[in-house]
Amino acid sequence: MFRRTFWFTAGAVTGVWATTKAQRLVRGLTPESLAATAVNRAVDAGRRAKLFAEDVRSAMAERETQLNDALGLDRGSRPAELPGPRLKALPGRPKHPYTTYNRKEDL
Repeated sequence: MFRRTFWFTAGAVTGVWATTKAQRLVRGLTPESLAATAVNRAVDAGRRAKLFAEDVRSAMAERETQLNDALGLDRGSRPAELPGPRLKALPGRPKHPYTTYNRKEDL
């Protein structure tokens, strides 16, 4: 008698548990629930992307300060003068060593 009562109770508890789980799953798969989940995940992803961008900006500013200190550059001073204009390529010579011109004397 005790065995039958135990197994009947175990079966009833398992049935209630399975029914509850199935109902939660069905409620979670409705279009409204799926849309709400997608919106929540998109907002969370946007928030994480914003935090990442802020971290990158702060690290970039810190590294720029480190480089300026290492190079002896001061933000308040005038920038160094730019170098003069580059020399033009000599006529008749290719600009790049691997390029050739189709000249009549090459044929």
